[in-house]
Amino acid sequence: MSVSRNAIKKEPVARSTTELQPFVWMGTDKRGVKMKGEQVAKNANLLRAELRRQGINPGMVKPKPKPLFGAAGSRITPKDVAFFSRQMATMMKSGVPIVGALDIIASGHKNPRMKKMVDSVRTDIEGGSSLYEAVSKHPVQFDELYRNLVKAGEGAGVLETVLDTVATYKENIEALKGKIKKAMFYPAMVLAVALLVSGILLVWVVPQFEDVFKGFGAELPAFTQMIVSLSRFMVSWWWLILILIIGSIVGFIAAYKRSPKLQHFMDRLVLKVPVIGQIMHNSAIARFSRTTAVTFKAGVPLVEALGIVAGATGNTVYEEAVLRMRDDVSVGYPVNMAMKQTALFPHMVIQMTGIGEEAGALDAMLFKVAEYYEQEVNNAVDALSSLLEPIIMVIIGTIVGGMVIGMYLPIFKLASVVG
Repeated sequence: MSVSRNAIKKEPVARSTTELQPFVWMGTDKRGVKMKGEQVAKNANLLRAELRRQGINPGMVKPKPKPLFGAAGSRITPKDVAFFSRQMATMMKSGVPIVGALDIIASGHKNPRMKKMVDSVRTDIEGGSSLYEAVSKHPVQFDELYRNLVKAGEGAGVLETVLDTVATYKENIEALKGKIKKAMFYPAMVLAVALLVSGILLVWVVPQFEDVFKGFGAELPAFTQMIVSLSRFMVSWWWLILILIIGSIVGFIAAYKRSPKLQHFMDRLVLKVPVIGQIMHNSAIARFSRTTAVTFKAGVPLVEALGIVAGATGNTVYEEAVLRMRDDVSVGYPVNMAMKQTALFPHMVIQMTGIGEEAGALDAMLFKVAEYYEQEVNNAVDALSSLLEPIIMVIIGTIVGGMVIGMYLPIFKLASVVG
């Protein structure tokens, strides 16, 4: 009996030494053609044997070197999760067992964190867990919505269909988020570049002109004097200004993450900004409609679905509204009536939701609503980009051109006096 107990104690140690690790290899095939690749194996000798079995004569086989900065910069993105879902759905529909599908995905993934996570999911499933239980151990990558959809799909025996739906959903949502980021990023970057150029002019260029102005012996125009004074301030206190700017940005981001009141205030403020506010409204409606449709179609009860959907709208104002809708629906209100009470959804959305409820096709109608508002966002972002380009050029021209004119005013004044 003592022998068997010792064997049991040593089993985890033996298992830990058989973990797969990535190797890089070079070799030649039967025709003498040079080949190289990457593959995971328990050790180099087993990999050499596998390569020979495939008709490759291995030359160099060594562990794949780790990145200089570890796994930094290779975080798991929503696009990775969407691609993972698409691969799983495709392989499962083709008859590949779930463990085999996970093994194929893990071995072919270049992102070390994603590979490690998929390996962990596969190990849990091999140990008897369901896919829902396995992905629930990774709540950051697989949010509540994803986990609930997988649970519903496993319960109904249509997991591959649900995964395909989830993949499409995530692809559409990421495309929509990309459009929103594009609308915000472009003007912010151009404005930042304008401020950077202005700072360079004030710190390095204007002082050169100031030395020239001192030789004139004449009083500088008021506009030029203002720029010179600003330049002196920047030269003396640029480090303090830089600290204040960085500190303000970091402090605001930290406060925003920790304060629900600040999040609500900023989200409500953004919704009131001309043009951009309408884009954010349409984006929230599109995300609500698509997420609700996907969740309801997967078989999640409507009240539970609304609770899950609330956080997927991307705006705390809409999140609170959807939670109020959930409470109203739970006591018997139709969805369209609960939607109307929030005073956030357009009349068309309310009417289409009502028609969908009466026809017993709420998910199909919400998919149509989502498609319409996603197209509205696309059109609005394209229009905004066209509108912002001339406005931004005017702003940059005013800032940089104003400085240049201010620097040359004394020269023009001196030229007129000499003339």
